[in-house]
Amino acid sequence: MATLDVYNAQKEKVGEITLDDSIFGVEPNVGLLHEVVKWQLARRRTGNACAKTRSEVSGGGKKPWRQKGTGRARAGSTRSPVWRHGGAAFGPKPRDYDYTLPKKVRKLGLRMALSDKVKNDRLVILDDFGIDRIKTRDMVGLLKRLDVRKAVIVTDVPDEKLELSARNIPHIKVLPQGGLNVFDLLKYEYVIMKEPVVELIEERLRS
Repeated sequence: MATLDVYNAQKEKVGEITLDDSIFGVEPNVGLLHEVVKWQLARRRTGNACAKTRSEVSGGGKKPWRQKGTGRARAGSTRSPVWRHGGAAFGPKPRDYDYTLPKKVRKLGLRMALSDKVKNDRLVILDDFGIDRIKTRDMVGLLKRLDVRKAVIVTDVPDEKLELSARNIPHIKVLPQGGLNVFDLLKYEYVIMKEPVVELIEERLRS
């Protein structure tokens, strides 16, 4: 099993933690990670593109001209798709892009993404963030001490002071451990988490 150092907010080593190899020691599979990210992005799509059909465009109630005898093509409505200002033929309508991905695949993707961070020394474990007030400067100081510029920060419980202190810092995202996902793990270079989060993640992904 892999062992990582645990630091305090001053980046002083205060202990060690042992990681479960079945969670943090899985060999990544690019194809599976791609499938999980594609599923996540599909769920986020709003699908609100909409075009009016001939029945939804205003006007067109009267037949433009009589059926026969004018020498022109027959027409029943000025809102036909072949007319200017007419309705769209087969235009987009609001839809849901979500689809089902097996829970085992989603959990395996998370394990692979976390394992990749451990393998590349991109997982930082802290005993405490040391943020006891809402102050962006304090958060910037913590990140400088850790030498981190682009990271997702994972908390065991919602931490308003931490979230508000980090919200104006580019390339930094704060998540509760329940919201940890493959897309953010791959997007951000580092993962910073409190020590209790490790146990919660192992419990979540082991079952």
